[in-house]
Amino acid sequence: MTRKRVFSTTNANGLVAAALSILFVATLSARAAQIGSSAPDFHGTDSNGKMQSLDQYRGKFVVLEWHNHDCPYTMKHYESGNMQSLQKDWTAKGVVWFTVISSAPGTQGYVDGSQENAYLKKMNAKPTAAILDPKGDIGHLYDAKTTPNMFIIDPGGKLIYAGAIDDHATTEVSDIQSSKNYVSAALTEAMAGQAVQTPVTRPYGCSVKYLR
Repeated sequence: MTRKRVFSTTNANGLVAAALSILFVATLSARAAQIGSSAPDFHGTDSNGKMQSLDQYRGKFVVLEWHNHDCPYTMKHYESGNMQSLQKDWTAKGVVWFTVISSAPGTQGYVDGSQENAYLKKMNAKPTAAILDPKGDIGHLYDAKTTPNMFIIDPGGKLIYAGAIDDHATTEVSDIQSSKNYVSAALTEAMAGQAVQTPVTRPYGCSVKYLR
């Protein structure tokens, strides 16, 4: 007697959904920026309603800083003044610094333009602009995983650093002084015409609150 193997519609749908999920993740990974390769251009509206893109800053170093004001790891660097100090120091040297907020509506860290501007004023933060990315388009282009997650693009448009802000993956403000700041190190080396010695590190912080 021959037995027939029967797959339920539910199982079949589950297999299809799993396959589509794997394909989606693989597609995002393939699209994500790679060290040494051209950083993907993006277009996003900042907190003042102005359109910002990577290509318009070709010829300059650009820093992307993924941000969530409610994340304890982000708070560590803002409440201590560390992130603001980095922004001011490097923009004074001609670096373009974008704070990018990819929190979706209804999730931790989501803000509209007026809320973000109020936050920037309160914290005395000085990025070149704060880009609102509620659909996560820019975040997925760069495969941003945490807040903070830092990326550096050179004047030729190549990604030269991706990862953590420093080497102490904690929420303790007291750790900042003894930390190696990967962003400052990479910018210092690159602006001196040297290769970035540590181009990739593992980012730490809260997960980026993308649309589900």
